[in-house]
Amino acid sequence: MEKAAGNLKRVYTVADPLIAGHIETILTERGIHCFVRNRFLTGAAGEIPPLEAWPEVWVAAEDEAVSQRLIDEVVGPPDAPVGNDWQCPDCGETIEGQFAECWRCGGRPE
Repeated sequence: MEKAAGNLKRVYTVADPLIAGHIETILTERGIHCFVRNRFLTGAAGEIPPLEAWPEVWVAAEDEAVSQRLIDEVVGPPDAPVGNDWQCPDCGETIEGQFAECWRCGGRPE
């Protein structure tokens, strides 16, 4: 966490307001009260520094840890390692590790 306001903590910042809204929905469905700051500020980028206009998801300090775990489950932790390259068992194509399905035939790793 980089910023705190009272007993609130910022748990996620992203350029895309749709992703921020998705995170808000996930946390709310789990009973975590949260809000998105700067939801409609992206249009001001250029007038203010772009990072200042990015949507931020904020939660109560006591919900910070569980919120971060839920966010990591959805978007992955920052700098998540990419899996190893794999060979498609159906067509033999070499597929980069971040992909779960063969681009050529739709096969999946064993």
